[in-house]
Amino acid sequence: MNNLIRILWVIFLLTPLICKAQKIDEEQLIQDMAYLASDELEGRKPLSEGSLKARALFKDRFTELGLTSQYRDFTQYFSFRNRRDGKLYENAANIIGFIPGESTEKLIVITAHYDHLGRQGDKIFNGADDNASGAAALLAFASYFIENRPQHSMMFVALDAEEMGHQGAKALVADFPFPLDHVVLNINMDMISRNENNELYAAGTYHYPFLKPLIQKVSEGRTPNLLFGHDEPEMGRDDWTLASDHAQFHLKGVPFIYFGVEDHEDYHKETDTFENIQTDFYINAANLILDIIMSLDKDLVQ
Repeated sequence: MNNLIRILWVIFLLTPLICKAQKIDEEQLIQDMAYLASDELEGRKPLSEGSLKARALFKDRFTELGLTSQYRDFTQYFSFRNRRDGKLYENAANIIGFIPGESTEKLIVITAHYDHLGRQGDKIFNGADDNASGAAALLAFASYFIENRPQHSMMFVALDAEEMGHQGAKALVADFPFPLDHVVLNINMDMISRNENNELYAAGTYHYPFLKPLIQKVSEGRTPNLLFGHDEPEMGRDDWTLASDHAQFHLKGVPFIYFGVEDHEDYHKETDTFENIQTDFYINAANLILDIIMSLDKDLVQ
């Protein structure tokens, strides 16, 4: 009986710690994604009112969580000219939070773009999967790591203007606040909330094969089914090496892993809405990616 009492007492003492150690606030994750993909934000086109509201969400949350930043008010402003319409976009903005590492000054940079196609006539391109999904997961990961300090310093970057040629990522790499050789890894998320075959891809290990066994040991037997690929030059358009913001890190020799799903029927359509995501898939994908980041944070310490 005394042993039973001791066991029950240990469980009682550990319960708050177990609750605290829960990795993702699933309700908050879904709420953030629903807001980012809502009609109120009108597709988050750079410089639009909806884009400004998205920026405010990231800045307010980073402030609330207690993240720091190398940029005033968490904001890295930049300007670019859109090749398609020739328009000059001034004061586009990446929103950047920072958590110092426990044992190394080396960096892991976690990115997800928050922009999408905006409003076109009467149609709103909400961009739920592309990429409210990755952007909301970014907030969830920042919330976890501020409570569970990582070994590496971590930068959480909500990137603007990905849909206009990775402009936010280009600006980040061009004006990075640390030497780029301090970055051991870029984790990029772009479309992680739905797939009919329960498949999520981790692209990048063709170029950085040392990462593959480290990821496999975490993903084996998990759901969604994590696949490798979409990163070999001979694949043509199916090669995702330069398909999203991670490309700008790769071009500078920084290892990357790009988490995403294959294109679906609502890709870049007004039907990419919150109602069409797969909630269980999304939550499982976010938890899996976080577990992989946690493992890589430990494994890559030098």
